[in-house]
Amino acid sequence: MASLEDVERLVAELPGTEETERHGHRTWAVGGKGFAWERPYSKADLKRFGDETPPAEPILAIRVEDLGEKEAVLTARSNDGFFTIPHFDNYAAVLVELDQVSEPVLREALLDGWLLFAPAAEAKDVLASRRRSAKD
Repeated sequence: MASLEDVERLVAELPGTEETERHGHRTWAVGGKGFAWERPYSKADLKRFGDETPPAEPILAIRVEDLGEKEAVLTARSNDGFFTIPHFDNYAAVLVELDQVSEPVLREALLDGWLLFAPAAEAKDVLASRRRSAKD
């Protein structure tokens, strides 16, 4: 179970990140490009759910490499609180129900989103550091 405070902390571990605002909601970016953001439901989103109960907020959106990666993540992580909504059809991002995701899984997803836009040298350093930590 994670919170937006956990997101802030985990993102702060990644070099070159900044917290900005997009559409009135917090967005985390690297190199000026957002890789994760708060994504509350709009009225249209809630209408699409109809009588079905939507996943609980807070919701985080995280960029993924492409639509193939999106499908793979949704298949592998549906039990971890990862999902999508029609508004995100044909868009390379997944939604995460923070109340359902563990911190290690959230950390991995944020890292993957960050890697999409991080400068190559920083990405290489972070991955090398994580490999060293995994060996310890």
